Amino acid sequence: MHLDFLISGFEKNRDKTALICDDKKFSYGDLLDNFYFFKKELLINRNIHSGSLVLLEGDFSFNTISLLLALTDNCCIIVPLNSSSKSDRNELIDIAGIEYVISLNDSDEAEFKSTGFSSSHELIKIIRERKNPGLILFSSGTSGKPKAAVHDFSGLLKKFRTKRDSLVTLNFLLFDHWGGLNTLFHTLSNNGTVVTTSDRSPDNICRLIEKHKIELLPSSPTFLNLLLMSEANKQYDLRSLKIISYGTEPMSAVTLKKLNSELPDVKFRQTYGLIETGVLRTKSKDDNSLWLKLGGEGFEVRVRDNILQIKSESNILGYLNYPAPFTEDGYFITGDEVETDGEYYRILGRKSEQINIGGEKVYPGEIENVIREFDNVADAVVYGEKNPVTGNILCADVKLFTDENASEFRVRLKKFCQSKLSKYKIPARINITEEINYSERFKKKLKNQSGP
Repeated sequence: MHLDFLISGFEKNRDKTALICDDKKFSYGDLLDNFYFFKKELLINRNIHSGSLVLLEGDFSFNTISLLLALTDNCCIIVPLNSSSKSDRNELIDIAGIEYVISLNDSDEAEFKSTGFSSSHELIKIIRERKNPGLILFSSGTSGKPKAAVHDFSGLLKKFRTKRDSLVTLNFLLFDHWGGLNTLFHTLSNNGTVVTTSDRSPDNICRLIEKHKIELLPSSPTFLNLLLMSEANKQYDLRSLKIISYGTEPMSAVTLKKLNSELPDVKFRQTYGLIETGVLRTKSKDDNSLWLKLGGEGFEVRVRDNILQIKSESNILGYLNYPAPFTEDGYFITGDEVETDGEYYRILGRKSEQINIGGEKVYPGEIENVIREFDNVADAVVYGEKNPVTGNILCADVKLFTDENASEFRVRLKKFCQSKLSKYKIPARINITEEINYSERFKKKLKNQSGP
């Protein structure tokens, strides 16, 4: 059994609360019984055998989690899909060559379907020959087809055999991203309590923290900034909260400083991980610092041409539909540009996200950080627009705390940027907007971007 370390923990903690799904509690005994029910349902009643390629569609719920565990233990190859991603469903089924679809409706009832497909991709064959569970995760790229990253799931699961703290944890990140799955397996492997919700608004998240005495909130910088703007943290008792971990995108130094001021008793922990590598262990210089150590057991990290590279047993086998960027000696080329200071790293951003301004390279995050230091700025997003002379011009969408004359604000902001930035980094166009767009993953989304 690939989940023997989990199942033994479930047996020993039958009476402890394992899940709180939309405020309903389930014990480890309930989860274990449901796991065995779906094992029987898959193997006997549905004939979903080892090596089957299964799309599991839902959000974190009692039955979705039970099915995920049953499929993993059954050595199936699982493609998780969040309920809100249904617009991409048919494309993902075609890319992955899905053989079975299991969908969970709003009542958490499972529907099983066979597609009639059969995958013969070489990476799928490798997992089947190993008789291990598999996991296929799709990138949230902003152009072209999403990349289907293929994992031997046993490599990702190995780290959860090491015991960590048992905490009440909000499973904020999504079901079809490794960040969300990592939170789930980490909490269950330590016999903590997983709190799930389909409503990820700041108000509801703070309500859940107060009601269920949540201790750990994994999140994104965009959501945490929305939380600060909403001031929901001031309306609820958040004293149970011990740790907020953040990742998935670069954090603004301004946001981090405000968070530490608003929540002084909370420890802020920067995380780093990719769907291609899993989540690495990290250690920040301090709560206010964006510099961190990377690596931990099972990971080797190095920097080549300022780009981070990672080698690990949990690295993907490859992509179903793209060549995988591995070096000859087995390091995955992340595409993330970093600065180094001894054994510490600072993540600047994806090199592919750089904006070319007349031959000069600009990271949007650097400009956003400066703009957000300015008075009356609630949030900002920086992007490039095509220009026949310079290649691109730099643009900024800015959300204000309070209304003011737009022309006067632009003049004030440009003067401020001139005191902080090189000339080519100053936005040529500043738009005052009522809302900053973000994706279902609570990551900033530009006007010219598509995808999850």
